[in-house]
Amino acid sequence: MSVAAATGTARAWVSASSANLGPGFDCLGLALGLVDDVTASVVDEPGVRVDVFGHGAGELAGDREHLVVRALHATLELLGVAEPAGLWLRCVNSIPHGRGLGSSAAAVVAGVLLARTLCDAEGELGDAQVLGLATTFEGHPDNASAALLGGATVAWTEPGGPRAVRVPVHRDIVPLLLLPTGRLATRQARAVLPADVAHVDAAANAGRAALLVHALGYEPDLLLAATHDRLHQSQRRCAMPDSIELLDELRSDGLPAVVSGAGPALLVLSTRQRQPDDVQRILERIGALTHWQLRSPGVCWDRARAERT
Repeated sequence: MSVAAATGTARAWVSASSANLGPGFDCLGLALGLVDDVTASVVDEPGVRVDVFGHGAGELAGDREHLVVRALHATLELLGVAEPAGLWLRCVNSIPHGRGLGSSAAAVVAGVLLARTLCDAEGELGDAQVLGLATTFEGHPDNASAALLGGATVAWTEPGGPRAVRVPVHRDIVPLLLLPTGRLATRQARAVLPADVAHVDAAANAGRAALLVHALGYEPDLLLAATHDRLHQSQRRCAMPDSIELLDELRSDGLPAVVSGAGPALLVLSTRQRQPDDVQRILERIGALTHWQLRSPGVCWDRARAERT
């Protein structure tokens, strides 16, 4: 593989994502209209500098340990390109961290795309390779697939690596986010899951996940039934009791709510017939208005992209 050295400046835009969507554990994802804007410049001054604005400002690493930089460097290594002596990143983050909205997947995808663009290596590094690199960092391809391709995605892994396809989303679906004030690390949320599951539960989730692909694209009235999960959401009650309590309230009121990724945020796959007022009313009823922020980000239909500036 013959690729030019990394030069100049590139800018990437990558969306938030909600994984699992209930029964589609580690395989279904939905891109949401919260977008991180990351610019990378090869500079003369030696070293790595990262300036972060928005979510993560004052918290994230400002050097080569930043996740975007780590993904960028890993991509350069794959391409056989030496790291530049000097690198400056400007990250304007709209994706909340530690809520189950794919902030780490967005950072990794941004780093891979920025490296590819700085080296003019679009022909050498296609979507499959981008997804493979992102999955190496993430451990599973659900968030990265949605962030990379936009819309709703189904991801799976073959011996040759992860793959993903985009599936339809009905235009009447209005995703609503419920963001708690607290955070939860993905590794903590996954640590409470059992190592084995009952065959009957696995079979139930397989059926609901298949139904969910149909409901998302063609029959939103089936979303409540299609988002029923038996593998991971109730099992996480000990790690996020407030989230699961609110999840139960929303679903008992007929709203197709799910834990967003590893949580603790919740996603409601609402429709134009069920507006944010319905969710607001439930928050008022259980006295949770001060603990949750309701947002309507919309579906991000655009795939992740990077371009020279």
